[in-house]
Amino acid sequence: MPTPLTLSPGERAAALDALRALPAELRAAVSGLDAAGLDTPYREGGWTVRQVVHHVADSHMNAHVRLKLALTETDPVIKPYEEHLWAGLPDSALPPEVSLDLLDALHARLVPVFAGVTDWARPWTHPASGRWTLDTLLAMYAWHGRHHTAQITGLRGRLAP
Repeated sequence: MPTPLTLSPGERAAALDALRALPAELRAAVSGLDAAGLDTPYREGGWTVRQVVHHVADSHMNAHVRLKLALTETDPVIKPYEEHLWAGLPDSALPPEVSLDLLDALHARLVPVFAGVTDWARPWTHPASGRWTLDTLLAMYAWHGRHHTAQITGLRGRLAP
């Protein structure tokens, strides 16, 4: 069984700040990219920038649902999804603004729910990786947004003249 995280109040505050900042940071990371830039993989064999933006929205929608399940059910078992298959669906070809706008609205709802948590040890279970806590969920998604934003900014740095 994995060891769930226990965050300090300061670590929780930093993770919430990262979630608050993500929509604007991701928007800035893709700002000014033309179609060729958006359709460039961030690494060899990786997703395109466009797919990464849509993936972040997909993933954070799942985070919102997982958080609400954990707050309203007793140790819910969450539904995993095949993110690599989702990245190949037709909506992954849409303009990134669709998912950037969705992230603005989603995080406007997600952050206050996280901010209102009083029992950070409340459990939820992933069928493949085991039992986790809300602290773990918060830390995972704060990291997730920073990770994918860094992939895009890293690619931009490599492409810059």
